[in-house]
Amino acid sequence: MFCFKNFRQRLNLRYISSLVQSKAYINGKWVKAENNEVFEIINPANGSVVGSVPNMSVNDASQAVQAAKKAFESSQWSMFTAKERSSLLKKWYCLIEENADEISSIMTAESGKPLNEARGEVAYGNAFIEWFGEEARRIYGEIIPSSTKDRELIVLKEPLGVAALITPWNFPMAMITRKAGAALAAGCTIVIKPAEDTPLTALALVKLAEQAGFPAGVINIVTTNKAPPIGDLFCKSPDVEGISFTGSTEVGKLLFRNSSDGIKRISLELGGNAPFIVFNSANLDKAVDAAVSCKFRNCGQTCISANRFFLQQEVHDGFIDLLKQRVESLKVGDGSKPGIQIGPLINSMQFNKVSAYVEDARLKNANIILGGKPLKNLGNLFYSPTIITDVPTNAKLYTEEVFGPVVSIMKFNTEEEVIHAANNSRRGLAGYFFSENIQQVFRVAKLLEVGMVGVNEALISAAEAPFGGVKESGIGREGCHHGIDEYVEIKYICMGNLRY
Repeated sequence: MFCFKNFRQRLNLRYISSLVQSKAYINGKWVKAENNEVFEIINPANGSVVGSVPNMSVNDASQAVQAAKKAFESSQWSMFTAKERSSLLKKWYCLIEENADEISSIMTAESGKPLNEARGEVAYGNAFIEWFGEEARRIYGEIIPSSTKDRELIVLKEPLGVAALITPWNFPMAMITRKAGAALAAGCTIVIKPAEDTPLTALALVKLAEQAGFPAGVINIVTTNKAPPIGDLFCKSPDVEGISFTGSTEVGKLLFRNSSDGIKRISLELGGNAPFIVFNSANLDKAVDAAVSCKFRNCGQTCISANRFFLQQEVHDGFIDLLKQRVESLKVGDGSKPGIQIGPLINSMQFNKVSAYVEDARLKNANIILGGKPLKNLGNLFYSPTIITDVPTNAKLYTEEVFGPVVSIMKFNTEEEVIHAANNSRRGLAGYFFSENIQQVFRVAKLLEVGMVGVNEALISAAEAPFGGVKESGIGREGCHHGIDEYVEIKYICMGNLRY
């Protein structure tokens, strides 16, 4: 049985978890980088080395693509029935469930998120494997009624082929399973490129997929801290039929441009700038609870975190008073310790960004009523939970995604005013509002220019629901039955000159 006491005492996970891997996985084999290079994984809570993984090159990634192509074209995978693919996904789901504690501990060690949050992510991420294990048997075609008597019109859905999955560090398991589950259910083979900060969780998942019995080459994983040339390979290789990327809008645009020559299928889940609106009719207790969970989950490092808080005049002061009480009680520290609710930021680049955005707001005369400073007594990457009011529209906290534990508050008077302000962004991933006025609920939900709306609710993501944004927040949807669509082609068959 896994011992959490030992986890806290012995930070090198290679000695306490059989799921921690030090090699990548290509064509059914655990392999080193071609050049034998490695890079270290650092625990952001204390700076300790958690482990090391291969620092792979374009040549390594190309081998992974070729392995995936061969597996797709051979009877190893393309001839599997939907039931057989479903069965493998279900076995993978069961193995993840059995090893949830170990995966959670690995995730906490490399990402810094509190252990309870890591456990929640394992359950959430595994829900996609379960969901797509079921959806694999429901990828239906169509028979279309013909306008002539001697024809039958048939529509099939066929897998794309090799899909490259590029995933971020903030949800090192769920962002993989949400893509891999759909791709494998559809009949694609995959090459995973996890974030350089958090590859160990990804490797643990692939280890369990190997145990589940996926054939060699169906699932491959390439680890590297030299992502751009490998991303370029995925974009330009004729053997990669689809790319799914979760990350920054800037990188997403680059991948979109670079894959255009091949007219490649691309799915992008990019950055947000989510508004969080509290109307006068709102239940303030529920709104504050939602604000805390939405803003401070994973230290504010989620793409659907509330970024701009708009409070209507009558509830402005009361909301802030309640929020301040709740935020002051949050426990910040090493996520492996009991009771911790907020861990560190992932790395120095993210820490410096959050610090700079707060200082920018300070210089522009915003009012910092709580926090607004590093917590150096805890470590180099901890930042205090922060509340800032009267944020001007030219502040970076207003115009850009902070990706940190900072609440930025603005006051408004009318519904028309706040809708204009909320939509005044090129990002449109998620939006939230709180109101007990049923007419306002339907009106505002339709007017917000986002792909997902939380009404009196902040935890909106689920395996059964479509996840994705509009404007510069992405293309396509993940999760739900729509998630399959990103990995299939539609083939139309016209059968003519039939006799009845």
